[in-house]
Amino acid sequence: MIELGVNIDHVATLREARRTYEPDPVWAAVEAHLGGADGITVHLREDRRHIQDEDVRRLRDLVHIKLNLEMAATPAMVELACTLKPEMAMLVPEGRQEITTEGGLDVAVQERKLASAVQKLSGAGIKVSAFIDPELHQVEAAARIGIAVCELHTGPYAHAYHVRGRDAESPAVVAELERLARAGAAIRAAGMRFNAGHALNYVNVQPVAALAGVRELHIGHAIVARAVFVGLREAVREMKALMREAARG
Repeated sequence: MIELGVNIDHVATLREARRTYEPDPVWAAVEAHLGGADGITVHLREDRRHIQDEDVRRLRDLVHIKLNLEMAATPAMVELACTLKPEMAMLVPEGRQEITTEGGLDVAVQERKLASAVQKLSGAGIKVSAFIDPELHQVEAAARIGIAVCELHTGPYAHAYHVRGRDAESPAVVAELERLARAGAAIRAAGMRFNAGHALNYVNVQPVAALAGVRELHIGHAIVARAVFVGLREAVREMKALMREAARG
């Protein structure tokens, strides 16, 4: 059954805007759990622009559902993850100037470097995921270095949906969905788990949730934005209902 991982980075963004102690990401994780989230995702960035080390430590101690730590494959981050032991570590590219992650990790180019990080994380009992573009050579590279989960970057799909009439049957959107479907099939054929995420929202999520074999969607900004109006628990509940409806259909 399809699962929802809720990214709570932007709860911390709001807190850091005032350099204060609220809103607390741990409270957000509890509310997301009560709304039906199957996991919590946070991205501990090099510049610590939102989530802080102490947030991850507290979430590790207090959250009762899966914790997914998004991270760059640096020695310091690998060491921290091996100490905290989240259920999953998702390797992502990271740029200081980007507002959010702008593309998938180029596993094919960085195989040797990433293989070492994957080995260390896996040796610590952590399931390793890679955030990749829906390209077959990236899937193949991920499989070669022992990645357990591939999360497909849905940003291009979401962009096409928004600018091409917001119609799931428009040619540009169909083309992006087909790319996701092909890569998802390759992920599953290689024995890895097929997840997806980035820029998914209440309007565009269902076609992705309906893809064959997709196990988990990671969604953050749209849910936190919706929570401003309806509360986080209800925002999570609404998103999960949309996903489950699409997956059943």
